Amino acid sequence: MSVGPVEVVVVKFPGSKFNGEIAPALADAVAQGDVRVLDLVFMTRPSEEKAEVVEIDDLDDDELGDFGTEAAALVDLLSEEDVLAIAESLEVGSSAIAIVFEHAWAARLVTAVRESHGEVLINERIPADVVSAALAAAKA
Repeated sequence: MSVGPVEVVVVKFPGSKFNGEIAPALADAVAQGDVRVLDLVFMTRPSEEKAEVVEIDDLDDDELGDFGTEAAALVDLLSEEDVLAIAESLEVGSSAIAIVFEHAWAARLVTAVRESHGEVLINERIPADVVSAALAAAKA
């Protein structure tokens, strides 16, 4: 089985202000086969002395909502130490979500490269703000 590139994204919510739009957007990406969620962890920092962590496998079906049965395919790629370090780095009253996902769409490309005896020379992510600026400059 080929595996596409795997990324970790941590999104912080200062003041724990979030509107719930991430779950349906991520669920759509999973349903379309663009990504495969491998690990997902919620963190909060209610006080200076306390950091709370909720792993997705701690949630029941009602709490999973848009993720439904996709959660069964998760593997723990973030260590407990990683998660605690992230949670403890949050400001008091803030929360975060850590998502480890595979770019599932790229698995076919990985297979094609491997079967063509190709070698990846450069694999670099260009930040979205850099791409947005370049696109805006091209329009001008």
